[in-house]
Amino acid sequence: MGRIAFLFPGQGSQAVGMGQSLRDSNDNSLAVFKRSNEKLQFDLTDIIENGPEEKLRRTEFAQPALVTMSIAVLELLKEKGIKPDFVAGHSLGEYSALVCANVLSFEDAVYAVHKRGLYMEEAMPFGEGAMSAVLGLERDVLQEVCDRVKEAGLVAELANLNCPGQIVISGSAEGIEKAGVLAKEAGAKRVLPLQVSGPFHSSLMMPCAKRLEDVLANIPFYDAEIPVIANVSAKALTDKEAIKASLVEQVYSPVLWEDTILTLLEQGVDTFIEIGNGNVLTGLVKKVNRRVQAFAISDQESLAKALEKLEGGNR
Repeated sequence: MGRIAFLFPGQGSQAVGMGQSLRDSNDNSLAVFKRSNEKLQFDLTDIIENGPEEKLRRTEFAQPALVTMSIAVLELLKEKGIKPDFVAGHSLGEYSALVCANVLSFEDAVYAVHKRGLYMEEAMPFGEGAMSAVLGLERDVLQEVCDRVKEAGLVAELANLNCPGQIVISGSAEGIEKAGVLAKEAGAKRVLPLQVSGPFHSSLMMPCAKRLEDVLANIPFYDAEIPVIANVSAKALTDKEAIKASLVEQVYSPVLWEDTILTLLEQGVDTFIEIGNGNVLTGLVKKVNRRVQAFAISDQESLAKALEKLEGGNR
């Protein structure tokens, strides 16, 4: 029998109406949404239920909404007694992973990511930063592209190393545009501009990191009860101070997601369970290793299907 990792999605996985069946059918899950509203002192559940989509997409709302959704889904797995050997989250999802590992309380995580979202929005005027997904280029080749952009006095940096052949770059609008042209010349299959409000996971987010550090300094952190694979290093962390430092660094550093999955595979993980809205991470896991089991759980129905397969494998 192998080991289980819980994975928690990041920004981009949100959708208006997500979690409705959870709120309708599970008291513990409903309570999570209520606790979120109380902590934030505004009706986040209403934004999740009714949108509009443009509002839910705003970083300050999307981030707490996704943590709330993930922890509401986590309640279902707790009821079934399913426990992970490791946890990891993509960017914002790292906060959900830390709640799962009892490093942070749910309320503190929701509060922290709401502030994180606000600060990310404010770190750079709208339109001056950009991000693009580059498909079909090796990371060392794309790094050379970014280095050339830097030599031209512009900013373009590797931001999300998601899986083989899928890397997101982040930087100034001009820098990312230039990097896109150079990436295509270097053999990239496609360069897709992303609909984001800022240059996340780049050095342009440094002002946000300082402000976030001040927020996290006033929140109690505990040593992890389950090892957390950190975005910034793709290494397992349990020490609360190391985890806190990595959250600050994460804002302006690349998300090493492919490396995170490889670390988990090295640790004997053969079952990956994505907890929250959507199935983006499940898809990325399969691009790193097709042989593992990967499930996305967002409601009772998807949980039942996953349990059937897990139990079929004598889990």
